[in-house]
Amino acid sequence: MDFEEVYSLYFREVYLFILAMSKDAEIAEEITQETFFRALKGADKFKHACSVKTWLCQIGKNTYLTYLKKRKRLIGEETGSAGVDTRDRQGEAQSPEAICLKKDEALSIYKVLHCLEEPYKEVFTLRTLGDLSFREIGEIFGRKEGWARVTYHRAKLKLQEYVKEV
Repeated sequence: MDFEEVYSLYFREVYLFILAMSKDAEIAEEITQETFFRALKGADKFKHACSVKTWLCQIGKNTYLTYLKKRKRLIGEETGSAGVDTRDRQGEAQSPEAICLKKDEALSIYKVLHCLEEPYKEVFTLRTLGDLSFREIGEIFGRKEGWARVTYHRAKLKLQEYVKEV
């Protein structure tokens, strides 16, 4: 299969995967383009241990995480803060109260997810944010679909227990 075929077959699926994580169409478009660029550069490294779609989604996830790290660092430099975004999605300034609430909300989510050990954390994230099927998650880990289902279920139970305790 040539790269144009791969691009036309998987662009939409990779885009929707990134969109599920980013919740922003422009960012998803940019990250998806970068994903295919990186895939083209690293096509010789693809070992066929998983499907092409899974491979592309993994590249997309890593590209998006790199983007977030850079963005957080840049925002921190611009605002002189620890990475708090002072603008909403429309680019308008947010009130200090809204910024604090947003930061507290995100911090709470990260704290809950942080309590999970691997592979529960990544399986839960891939399923909920990445919208991957259990079969695709199993492929990423080199396991079976049933393993991904059980791991996801256990992650949910662990999160529910943690939330009840807090």
